[in-house]
Amino acid sequence: MSIYLNRKENRSKKIDRIRKKISGTDERPRVSVFKSNRYFYVQLINDITGNVLLSASTKDKEFASQTEKVKPVELAKRLGSAFASKCKEKNIEMVVFDRRGYKYHGIIKAFADAMREAGIKF
Repeated sequence: MSIYLNRKENRSKKIDRIRKKISGTDERPRVSVFKSNRYFYVQLINDITGNVLLSASTKDKEFASQTEKVKPVELAKRLGSAFASKCKEKNIEMVVFDRRGYKYHGIIKAFADAMREAGIKF
């Protein structure tokens, strides 16, 4: 039980350290990611006004309607390119990436690389 609490506290400290350094603005909103055991969620946030500009997840209709089995890394890539196109529709070219304490590998890296390939700079 105590190991779980320590891990949870450590991740919370990582999140606080990261958030001290980055913040979303009108010109460069913050892309915040969250992953659960089953789904992957993304939000585009303006921290000055406290508004969520865009959000997407693998629970959305375009991802949930797929009948074939797709690996989570591939889903993250698809979500990254779809989210980047939504950002382009709102005329957002530059963002700040908030990995929320997760290591930069696996689906976090796949999502970020897909956004970069689609033309979003961070």
